[in-house]
Amino acid sequence: MATVKANKLPKPNLNTSDWIYSSSKEKINSIFLKDKYGLFIDNKYQDPESGNHFSTINPATGEGLARVAYASASDIDKAVRSARKGFNRYWSKLQPAERGKYLFRISRLIQERSKEFAIIESLDTGKPIRESRDIDVPLAAAYFFYYAGWADKLQYAIPGSRSRPVGVAGQIIPWNFPLLMAAWKIAPALAAGCTVVLKPAETTPLTAMLLAEIMLEADLPPGVVNIVTGDGVTGNYLTEHTGIDKIAFTGSTEVGKKILSGKAGMNKKLSLELGGKSANLIFEDAPIDQAVEGIVNGIFYNQGHVCCAGSRLLVQEPVYEAVIDRLKLRIQSLKVGDPLDKNTDIGAIHSKEQLNKIRKLCKLGENEGGEFYQPQIKLPSKGFWFKPTLVSHVSQSSTLVQEEIFGPVLTIQTFRTVDEAVSKANNTPYGLAAGIWTNKGSKAFKVAAALRAGVIWNNTYNKFDPAAPFGGYKESGFGREGGKHGLFPYIVLN
Repeated sequence: MATVKANKLPKPNLNTSDWIYSSSKEKINSIFLKDKYGLFIDNKYQDPESGNHFSTINPATGEGLARVAYASASDIDKAVRSARKGFNRYWSKLQPAERGKYLFRISRLIQERSKEFAIIESLDTGKPIRESRDIDVPLAAAYFFYYAGWADKLQYAIPGSRSRPVGVAGQIIPWNFPLLMAAWKIAPALAAGCTVVLKPAETTPLTAMLLAEIMLEADLPPGVVNIVTGDGVTGNYLTEHTGIDKIAFTGSTEVGKKILSGKAGMNKKLSLELGGKSANLIFEDAPIDQAVEGIVNGIFYNQGHVCCAGSRLLVQEPVYEAVIDRLKLRIQSLKVGDPLDKNTDIGAIHSKEQLNKIRKLCKLGENEGGEFYQPQIKLPSKGFWFKPTLVSHVSQSSTLVQEEIFGPVLTIQTFRTVDEAVSKANNTPYGLAAGIWTNKGSKAFKVAAALRAGVIWNNTYNKFDPAAPFGGYKESGFGREGGKHGLFPYIVLN
C-alpha cells in the first residue's frame, strides 16, 4: 500500500456554511439567584460593615445578575478571626477520618446540585454550558472526593515524617474557573486540617456563594470555610492580614509578584499559580487531525480563558500547510453564541475590560506584522464577544507570542528541528504547560524532558485529574495543586 507523506496530506474538502443548528438552550428555571449576596463568615451570611455592594454582570448580555458584598479590612479581619476560631475549636481537633467524611459529603452535594452549578457558572463567566456541565462541575466534585480519601492518610504522604496543619489559609481564585479553582484550593486545605478564607474574583463570585450553601448543607463546623467578596483591594487586605498562615493565589503574574514582595519578613507559606503562554508542538509524524482537534480544545472551546491555554502553536515545516488548512476549516465550523445553548462551542469574553485588552493586544500584533485569520461568523449584538483568531507570520519577539492574552487568539510559528522547537517553546517568561504531538514515544519523552513547563500533555491537551499535580516554572509561579503534592502547602512537617 502506498504511503502518504505528511506534507502531501490531501486538503480537506468540507463546506460548513450550510450547517444549521437547532436551538437547545438550557432552561434556567431550575436555579435561584438572589438579588443581593452577603459575606459568608462563621456559617452566617453577613452584610459588609460599609454596606457597599457591587454588581456581577452576565457577559453574554451585558446585563446585571446580582449584587454582591464588597468586603472591607474590618470584614476580612472578622473572617480571619472566624477561621482561627474554627481551627482551634473544631477542625484541628477533629479526627482526620471525620474530616474526610465532610469532604465526601461536600462532593456528593455538588453532584446533586450539578445542574444548578453549571447554569450559574455559565451565566457568570460566559463559558459554554457544555464546558460547565461536563468539565467544571464534575471535576470540582472529583477534587473534593479525591482529597476526602487523603484526610486520614497524611501520615503516609511523606514516609518517616509526621505532619500538622499550617493553620488558617487565605485563598484567592481567578475568574476563569471559579468553581473548579475553589475546589482546587479548599479541598486540600480541609483535608490537611486547615481552615479557609476564600476570596473569589469580583467578576465571577456566584458559584462561590452557592458553594457556601453547600458548606451549610454539609453541616461544616462554623468558621471552617469563610467566603468574602470584593476586588483587588479586598484581596490585599487578605494577603496582608497577620492572622493568615498560608496564602494560595491563582491569578496574574503581576499581582503574584506584588504578593511575593509583600510577604517579605512575614512568616507565611505561599504558593502562586500565575500566567502562562503555553505552546503546542506539532511534529511531522503527528496524527494531524487529532492534533488539530486538540489545538481547538486547548484554546478556542474555553475562549482562551485558561492560564494553561495552548495559545502558541509550533508546527514542523513539512506539515505546516496541512495543519493551517485544517485549522481554518475547523474554526469556521465553531458556533459562537449563547453560553446556555448546548450547541455553543465558544461563549462570551468574561468582561468588557478583558475584551478591550484582547483587542488592544491584537492591534499591537497587527502593527508588528502578524497575519490574521478569522472565520466569517456573525457575533451576537449584545454582550462581549471575539471571534476565534489565527495569527501567523509572527516573530519570537512579537507581543502576541510573549504576552498572555486570555482570549481565543492562537499564534502560529514554524520550526525545522527538535532543538529549534524546544528553544522556541521555552523562549517566554512563562513555564506553565505544553503539548507534544508525535507518534514516536522516544521523541515525546526527549522533548518533554527539555521543555521548561510544569504540565506536559502528549497527543492531548487540557486533560485534568485530581491525582495529578499542576503548577509552573519561571513567571508561572511555584507550588503545586492537585495530587499528593497539593497537600504539602497546607502542612508542616515535624
